[in-house]
Amino acid sequence: MPCSLHGGNVGFDKVRWKAHPTEVRGLPALRLEYLSKDKEEGYPGNLNVSVVYSMTPDNGLRIDYEATTDAPTPVNLTNHSYFNLKGEGDGNALGHELTLNASRYTPVDKGLIPTGELTPVKGTPFDFTTPHRIGERINLTNEQLKFGGGYDHNWIIDRKGTGLELAATVYEPASGRVLEVLTTEPGVQFYSGNFLDGTIVGKSGKPYLYRSTVVLETQHYPDSINQPAFPSTVLRPGETYRSSTVFRFSTR
Repeated sequence: MPCSLHGGNVGFDKVRWKAHPTEVRGLPALRLEYLSKDKEEGYPGNLNVSVVYSMTPDNGLRIDYEATTDAPTPVNLTNHSYFNLKGEGDGNALGHELTLNASRYTPVDKGLIPTGELTPVKGTPFDFTTPHRIGERINLTNEQLKFGGGYDHNWIIDRKGTGLELAATVYEPASGRVLEVLTTEPGVQFYSGNFLDGTIVGKSGKPYLYRSTVVLETQHYPDSINQPAFPSTVLRPGETYRSSTVFRFSTR
């Protein structure tokens, strides 16, 4: 289900969506629809949201979001899927190798709210412009890592255009599995499962333990509504919010 954010705070995964089986490019797909009514969680406007999950011919799961509103309102939609390329519940994910197409990130305060800075990653544990194991630098003495209990930050994608672009690549050496994340969004939030404690149980019955997953949430930057230097997340009447992300799988 989508972890969607109307204004950056409302978890639409906690509400009932209308589901419509469909087809996209001749392959099975699922369309989900939801109306977030005016003043839900305090946000203005009746927000009509649709999310389409579809398969791609190159082993990808594509997610297409659309939204319209009848009053200006912040909108930032994303997906909070957990990945462990060794297999669900099969140990920690610290050996996964991560590459992020991002030369800057947005530092946070101790409450994990972005400070508004756009900071270069070069020379820091946040530099994944070349592949690094997730666990390689996660325990270094670093204020930002301390605030997040590890990685739980937004990276600014080095975009060249407005279409789908590669934001992240994850490689798991033991299995040879590869996950590529492509998106139309300007940012990607990388979360290393620092707050997982086993209370979430997967479909196979295995608990999601501390740092056992990789999460890559494509999005606009968190707290954009309060940060003048960040891209705007305000949707206005007459406009249509559109965003697409593909999780593409392969092996090496």
